[in-house]
Amino acid sequence: MPSPAELAWLIPVLPLAGACLVGLGLISFNRTINRLRKPVALLLISCVGAAAVLSYAVLAQQLAGAGATEVLFNWASAGSFTLEMGFRVDALGAVMLALVTTIALLVMVYSDGYMAHDKGYVRFFTYLALFSSSMLGLVISPNLLEIYVFWELVGMCSYLLVGFWYDRDGAANAAQKAFVVNRVGDFGLLLGILGLFWATGSFGFEEIGSRLQEAIASGSVSTAVAVLLCLLVFMGPMAKSAQFPLHVWLPDAMEGPTPISALIHAATMVAAGVFLVARLQPVYVPFPQVQLFIAVIGTITLFLGASIALTQMDLKKGLAYSTVSQLGYMMLAMGCGAPVAGMFHLVTHAFFKAMLFLGSGSVIHAMEEVVGHEPVLAQDMRLMGGLRRWMPVTSTTFFIGCLAISGIPPLAGFWSKDEILGQAFGSFPLLWAAGFLTAGMTAFYMFRLYFLTFEGSFRGNDSALQAQLLAAAGKGGDDHGDGHGHSHADHPHESGWQMAMPLAVLAVPSVLVGLLGVPWNSRFGFLLDPHEAAEVAEHFSWGEFLPLAGASVTISVVGITVAVLAYALRRLDLGAAVAGRFPAVNAFLANKWYLDEVNDKLFVQGSRKLARSVLEVDSKVVDGVVNLTGLVTLGSGEGLKYFETGRAQFYALIVFGGVIALVVLFGVLG
Repeated sequence: MPSPAELAWLIPVLPLAGACLVGLGLISFNRTINRLRKPVALLLISCVGAAAVLSYAVLAQQLAGAGATEVLFNWASAGSFTLEMGFRVDALGAVMLALVTTIALLVMVYSDGYMAHDKGYVRFFTYLALFSSSMLGLVISPNLLEIYVFWELVGMCSYLLVGFWYDRDGAANAAQKAFVVNRVGDFGLLLGILGLFWATGSFGFEEIGSRLQEAIASGSVSTAVAVLLCLLVFMGPMAKSAQFPLHVWLPDAMEGPTPISALIHAATMVAAGVFLVARLQPVYVPFPQVQLFIAVIGTITLFLGASIALTQMDLKKGLAYSTVSQLGYMMLAMGCGAPVAGMFHLVTHAFFKAMLFLGSGSVIHAMEEVVGHEPVLAQDMRLMGGLRRWMPVTSTTFFIGCLAISGIPPLAGFWSKDEILGQAFGSFPLLWAAGFLTAGMTAFYMFRLYFLTFEGSFRGNDSALQAQLLAAAGKGGDDHGDGHGHSHADHPHESGWQMAMPLAVLAVPSVLVGLLGVPWNSRFGFLLDPHEAAEVAEHFSWGEFLPLAGASVTISVVGITVAVLAYALRRLDLGAAVAGRFPAVNAFLANKWYLDEVNDKLFVQGSRKLARSVLEVDSKVVDGVVNLTGLVTLGSGEGLKYFETGRAQFYALIVFGGVIALVVLFGVLG
């Protein structure tokens, strides 16, 4: 009987088969399939559930000490060139398979409640299954070329899901932005892959690493070229994992349905970039310049995301910039040569960030009962407050998520973030200082979100504030976009079990999963890198651990305290203390470092001007030359037709005249 690892190819195939079956049904029998909403959802959830069960079996096999399993077949060959495809399962892949299927399954269950009344319900579930399949295929890919295929499929699915409500201008623009920004990164990735193949003759991860060093040693490839190729490959993860300056698409992706935000931010698209960098460690490690570059980019990203999140009033946007910041921590770990720490934070972050996003969806869903289906109103925290009394499950799980991401022990986020900061302290002390300061900012803005949303008095019925927010967004006071008039509930209500149950399930690993990575006995570390984990456990010192851990907890407690004083007790007026004294800084952060404006002027408007110039050259120069050629041809044809009489005597006369002319010419010349 085949082992679970040998059947791992079924993990991406099962959701793909379900998505293809439903997709063909939508094409052929659209009305019938759309009426079968619940059976279709059950089918696709079952496909992802079956993939999850098989993923857990693969992970259990790896935990038992099984080695890597790789199954390859010749996909194409020409002479000595052979291109192999197949699948690979190792410890890193097994962790990602279990993570992706778990989050995808919970998101799909949650979506049954969240999208219950949406006309695109079936289409949404089909996209979800296809998205999950693409990410799972990427995880088990054995080489860079196959990864690139699934990499592009993940990008395509993200475009479909972010722009799911394509009739909204915001969603359509966000989908286009995500697509274009990721194409920039993907172009660099493709160039890097082709360049590495040129230098090494292989697409395999370990083979590229070893052969690249051999090529440098033999002099066939210079170190500068090798570094350039590594940086080009890194452009793909920069875009996918929203690293500065290619992070601008991720906050705008919040225009899609909230379950998609949870899936993208927790375990699929943004995780793909971090996963690829972890896969490419054999390629990156020999080049300290590349490692330093990754660490610096990660540090800039983590500080940028946290600083912008400080001023956000949109609940989902605040969580989005939080994700940008946490992805920066993961890249910092990769740059410090600690892929285990980076992957550990990816896992812990996936659970509590999925819970936070699904919790925000529960809040937004409840707020729509009061303010209507206008996102400007339903997502703005200035209209929330006091929701804890009506939404106990959502508020409790959201509070747990805030503690976890703030790094409060013993919750999951503490262990993974502390490990990253410890690695940064030993490798790049200056970058550690930035990460340390950002940890305090993270705690502050997360509890700012919590207090504005769940504590205090409810502000959702303030019609004057609603009108003010609509006017600021350029919308009419009567345009709530809900299509249900203005007869709303007086206060929100807790979401149904389909939405509450995934929150409760995710709360458990958000609290406990970090205990798998305690530095003195890291089961997660022993799974991914037994030698490193054994060395860390052997040299573990409480004298080194406690000061760094204590400092990170202290800075987080300080951030939480400031949030309590400002937003819970109302004893600190940050508007007067900070925004009033430093209006330029506040405007800088509120306008997201003006990066959207820079992106618009440099790239959007610049590309449009270039396109218009190219169009003008095409119409006036290229078309002009073509038209002139046609005109000359037409004119010469019209002129020559008079010489085409059909009489031999006339043609002979022309020849005779030509001969006489040549005789006269030669006579004159000499």
